[in-house]
Amino acid sequence: MPAIPAEAFFLPSGAMGTLQSRIRSMVVQGILAGRLRPGEKMPSSRGLAQHLGVSRITVTLAYADLVSSDYLMARGRSGYFVSETAPRAPEFPQSPARAEALDFTPLTGARFSRLARLSKPEDWDRYPFPFIYGQADPTLFDHQNWRQCALRALGKKDFTALTSDYYERDDPVLIEHVLRSILPRRGISAQPDEVLLTLGAQNGLWMAAQILLGPGRRAVVENPGYPGLRAVLEPSGTEVLPVEVDEAGLPPEGLPGGVDVVFTTPSHQCPTNATMPVARRAALIAAAARDGFVIVEDDYEFEMSFLKSAAPALKSLDGEGRVIYAGSFSKSIFPGLRLGYLVGAPSFIAEARALRALVLRHPPGHIQRTVAYFLADGHYDALVNRMKTAFRRRRQVMEESIAEHGLVVAGQGGFGGSSIWMRAPEGVDTEELARDLRAAGVLIEPGRAFFHRAGPVGRQFYRLAYSSIAPARIPEGIARIAGAVRARRG
Repeated sequence: MPAIPAEAFFLPSGAMGTLQSRIRSMVVQGILAGRLRPGEKMPSSRGLAQHLGVSRITVTLAYADLVSSDYLMARGRSGYFVSETAPRAPEFPQSPARAEALDFTPLTGARFSRLARLSKPEDWDRYPFPFIYGQADPTLFDHQNWRQCALRALGKKDFTALTSDYYERDDPVLIEHVLRSILPRRGISAQPDEVLLTLGAQNGLWMAAQILLGPGRRAVVENPGYPGLRAVLEPSGTEVLPVEVDEAGLPPEGLPGGVDVVFTTPSHQCPTNATMPVARRAALIAAAARDGFVIVEDDYEFEMSFLKSAAPALKSLDGEGRVIYAGSFSKSIFPGLRLGYLVGAPSFIAEARALRALVLRHPPGHIQRTVAYFLADGHYDALVNRMKTAFRRRRQVMEESIAEHGLVVAGQGGFGGSSIWMRAPEGVDTEELARDLRAAGVLIEPGRAFFHRAGPVGRQFYRLAYSSIAPARIPEGIARIAGAVRARRG
């Protein structure tokens, strides 16, 4: 049987991975698609290498890998052939073209797609001046040690943690490190039945809302506040009551009566960065005990308190179990990790665990074990310290540039964080300002999404984050923002 001609193979441009992995993928896709059939002879490694313009050893290694996976088989000196037992995709008749005539909007009510959300360009990292929040800086991340922890979690020793369905449990190794290393630095003492892992803080807030709220219930949110929380609460039928924050965060004396749950971000208020003083935290706990409501504490960016030591968590002052604490590794390690935790009374955590089991069972076991090793080996604390040092420098440059160009700071907090809350002059719509700046290579976050039922006032604010921009670029970016503000003022 003649060999398949080498000219039948090509490597698509722009594909990701090493040459060896791309060659492997090229052959696998050909077999699964039925273009390469069982028993057919593959081009020689030399011939395919010459055609693709790669080294022969690269093709030889790819062929060997394919043999080990039973896509190819080697026959003595005859060469490589498509395996008779290679995986094959099921064959179905081609489905006819269809017109999507059904509009689901009347059925869904667009309950979720219509909610206000923060958005950013998918290619945000291509912009020279990305003042956007929550993205990882690859120059700060510990790639090598994270990779080593991930490989360790893939080893035979951790096969059970990698492959098992935990049902309603979490990785005990990670839970132990959360209890022993993470929570004590917030002043929190907890037992294993008081902790539940989540897919980030947003998932934790959603579970808390599902369990505690619904039609006929009342919840307080901060205004301005975290848009993701409002998006969680609005479809639930809960009556949402916004309370204006001040320079110290959420004021307990401003709470309305008859509320069931109060949501707050006391460490770094979102988006103003205000840190709630300990006296106000104690007053909020006392109000909860007096009036019978529950507090959900989103401990937003507590790790980034680099100007002063972090204040104790609300949960650490809680003597009755009225505070549910939501924490996350997604900001301090990287956003795509999507791993967080809830801390609360055992009866609440039991209900949250049952809800999680219905929706997603548990976060992936490999991710849990990788984070456990990252914590155990001290890499997490080293990463946080590196981020604090970098953010302190960036904040200094940002403050100097803002002062130089006469821009107005609305809130920056005194403990740290990774952003500064800004106010534009009267008559400047920051959504229009953001569009102007995007064309100039600058990304900012307009403030409207942070406000409950935002009116003209909400359009006057914007957020500038410094987590994703190099210090050397900050002055030029701020200068462009100042220029765009002046142009908008006329």
